[in-house]
Amino acid sequence: MRTLNIVALSLLIVGGLNWLLIGLFEYDLVARIFGGPDSVMSRIIYVIVGICALYCIRFFNDVGSEEKAR
Repeated sequence: MRTLNIVALSLLIVGGLNWLLIGLFEYDLVARIFGGPDSVMSRIIYVIVGICALYCIRFFNDVGSEEKAR
C-alpha cells in the first residue's frame, strides 16, 4: 500500500506542476510530450492524474487520525 501511495502522490505532484506551467506560461507539458491535448495518450495521462487526485483525498483522513492519536 505504501508503494501505491508514493506513486499516486508523485503523479499528483507531476499533474500539479503541469497546471503550474499552464497557469504561468500557457504551456501544457503533457500535451507537448504526447501530441496535443486531444491525443489519446494525453487524455490517458490526464485521467490517471485525476484518479490519483481522487485516491489522495484519503490522505486527509489519515492526517485527522494521526492528530487524534496524539
